[in-house]
Amino acid sequence: MEQAVKDATDSKIPSYLFNRRMEMQSGKDMHLVGTDLIVKVKQDIDGDIKLMSWRGIRHRTNQKVRGQRTRSTGRTGTTIGVMKKSAKQAQAAAGKPAEKK
Repeated sequence: MEQAVKDATDSKIPSYLFNRRMEMQSGKDMHLVGTDLIVKVKQDIDGDIKLMSWRGIRHRTNQKVRGQRTRSTGRTGTTIGVMKKSAKQAQAAAGKPAEKK
């Protein structure tokens, strides 16, 4: 079974089922599995970054690449200026005034 998946190009599987159709360097249809696929995708992303293409710039800045909206979704990091009620009460008990940012 594993051999059939690795040698998918030799069998009579249609090319639209492969995960790498018309590869950039060789121009052949390929079906990669496991770490081979991971390494190849990483090389593709690094190549885009090196070329400074639009996709490469988006990857480099850790933003969405495929045209998704970014105004309200995909936000990462910690919240700024929000203090929980329990933290405010703990500061008030300690005698420190609560800071607002």
